[in-house]
Amino acid sequence: MKKLFLTTIALLTGIATFAQGEDFTKFVNPRIGTGGHGHVFLGANVPFGYIQLGPTQPTRGWDWCSGYHHSDSVLIGFGHQHLSGTGIGDLGDIALLPIPKMCLKNCCQKQFQRPQVPFNHASETVSPGYYAVKLGNPNVLVELTATKRVGMHRYTFGADQSEAQMMLDLRQGIGWDNVRNCQMTQESPTVVSGYRFSRGWARDQKNFFVAEFSRPVELTKVDGDTTGILTIKDIAEPLLVKVALSAVSVENAKKNLQAELPDWNFPKTVAAARKAWNDELSKIKIKASSDIPTIFYTALYHSMIAPSVFNDVNGEYRGADGKVHKGNFTNYTTLSLWDTYRAAHPLQTLIHPEKQTDIAQTFLHIFQEQGKLPVWHLMGNETDCMVGNPAIPVLADLVLKGYIQELGSKGVKELSIEKAYEAMKTSAMLDERGMDLLKKYGYLPFDLDKTHETVAKGLEYALADWCVAQVAKKLGKKADYQYFMNRSKLYQKHFDPADRFIKGLSSTGERRKPFNPFSSTHREDDFTEGNSWQYTWLVPHDVHGLVKMFGNEQKFVEKFDSLFIVEGDLGENASPDISGLIGQYAHGNEPSHHILYMYNYVGQPWKGAKLLRQTMREMYANDFDGLSGNEDVGQMSAWYILSAMGLYQVEPAGGKYCIGSPVIDEAAINVGNGKTFTVKATNNSAENIYVQRALLNGKPYTKSYIFFDDIRRGGTLELVMGPQPSDFGTKKKDRP
Repeated sequence: MKKLFLTTIALLTGIATFAQGEDFTKFVNPRIGTGGHGHVFLGANVPFGYIQLGPTQPTRGWDWCSGYHHSDSVLIGFGHQHLSGTGIGDLGDIALLPIPKMCLKNCCQKQFQRPQVPFNHASETVSPGYYAVKLGNPNVLVELTATKRVGMHRYTFGADQSEAQMMLDLRQGIGWDNVRNCQMTQESPTVVSGYRFSRGWARDQKNFFVAEFSRPVELTKVDGDTTGILTIKDIAEPLLVKVALSAVSVENAKKNLQAELPDWNFPKTVAAARKAWNDELSKIKIKASSDIPTIFYTALYHSMIAPSVFNDVNGEYRGADGKVHKGNFTNYTTLSLWDTYRAAHPLQTLIHPEKQTDIAQTFLHIFQEQGKLPVWHLMGNETDCMVGNPAIPVLADLVLKGYIQELGSKGVKELSIEKAYEAMKTSAMLDERGMDLLKKYGYLPFDLDKTHETVAKGLEYALADWCVAQVAKKLGKKADYQYFMNRSKLYQKHFDPADRFIKGLSSTGERRKPFNPFSSTHREDDFTEGNSWQYTWLVPHDVHGLVKMFGNEQKFVEKFDSLFIVEGDLGENASPDISGLIGQYAHGNEPSHHILYMYNYVGQPWKGAKLLRQTMREMYANDFDGLSGNEDVGQMSAWYILSAMGLYQVEPAGGKYCIGSPVIDEAAINVGNGKTFTVKATNNSAENIYVQRALLNGKPYTKSYIFFDDIRRGGTLELVMGPQPSDFGTKKKDRP
């Protein structure tokens, strides 16, 4: 599907296996997804860091949401924060940029034109924790690395210069971001500090900074406090810069700097960043051939850019109420939950068990501060972006997998199943975002909810309600269980047995007319970034209930099979997120991500296997345009990671992982507590895509799914592969 390419990362041939002390970062190609609609961040950072330090380009449209696109060759700065894979642009805060020398006396403050510096992609070098680019005018080598809260720069100037100038830019933002107030102050010859307050996707973003230079600089302000020109007279040796950020105060930024980067050792910082990535990447050790290791470990890398740490080294953070709080946990932000509840968080529960207490506490503190669980949280701000209650599946999953109960027993007072349930139930009962209509009608009427997307909202609320019900059941709350289970069946009201599509309903119960299952008008019809062909299957919590709506399994399968064949016109106003199409299956957008595994529920996993292999082969590549849609803060990559290992959690909470068709030959997963769970695909090849039989810890295993607890205990799941479909997982007792 896509042309493969080579970078500084070698193209792999043969089988990749790993020894003790292996450098997993060499298999990461951060350029994957920087073209097309991938929207990924390119630059230097550490896993889950507050800092994403990298090149920023002028915003030229939707594909510049991360601040960088491979098609461009102009820089406006090296900003310290970027989003990765989102559909909306923001951040780019506190940017430095070497610029050609200008006469400051002639700078008209009201008409100051921000310099733009050209660059060539062939002059870039990038690997986990490190970014470099050689600029021509000015002649300088720029190198970047980072800790969690501090960005480190190294500028090596050409011999043709006697002094240099750099721009410190507090005005430029990415996408929606606009500065509201800012200040920069030169505290000493080597220290500049200040703040930048902005409004964008995050409506009230506050960033405080301190920048320390390895030699004296002279700051000249132009265009008020939004822009500073830094003159460096001594450039015989490389100039080093350390920039620390805080959402709380300049003083906290200084504490972050002192705690994380007290020295000036650039190579040591690069090595520490690489080690941090290696420690995380090594949690899954695979055996695979061709480009698969590069695609796999790049996906694992992309899955750990966010959520981002959002507190200072002293525990202080800016809460959802705008106030400063102090906690004994790691607070997180950049929570793209409508995307990540589907695969990224289920992946986290497997390979990052040590972080789940902090994720849960982050959610519950946000609930305390804003009165509801997060929807799409960015830099302490609730954006209310996307539909549904997507934090509920994540929190319920932690309860049902035993995390919150365990953590509560370890003295974390803020955590208990009861507190988690209170947050879920309260959030599910608010009279906002259409939920008042849901409580009154049992669905969202399209003629009353003027914000549109009523079917998508309702289906997302329904699956979250199912999650609330499961926790209510665990707590013995029978009335609540029944209430939320009833709400979770909302999809039945939208299902039209006449043509077997899910459709919008009016307040009088009339179905949407005229109706076209292919049609999709972005944000202005019944669906969110999709059409009825895609949303008819968004019932991951009750697949068997959906099957019954069709009359029987045969009728369900007939319609389901056609999803991957039928083609039609989505319309000129369709969302660009509807991409990566196989028929009307849209892998480029998240509501489709569970669909291929629904074949397991009707006893035909071999059909899913063929489509899974096609999706992994065609929708992921070692290429700039290597993703079929937005990375979406780790979700697109998490789908690949799990699917490449042959596992995927369809039901939004509870830990039932369906077995698919692994493209890797072996994956050893570090699941914590000194335990390893290994998935081994025997006789695996491009032709042998069907599971013939399975063994769990050496004993025959006939189910086409496996529980989280079985994985967490450690052991080996062996899948014997073959070229023809088998009866594996076909019997009703073996289906999820």
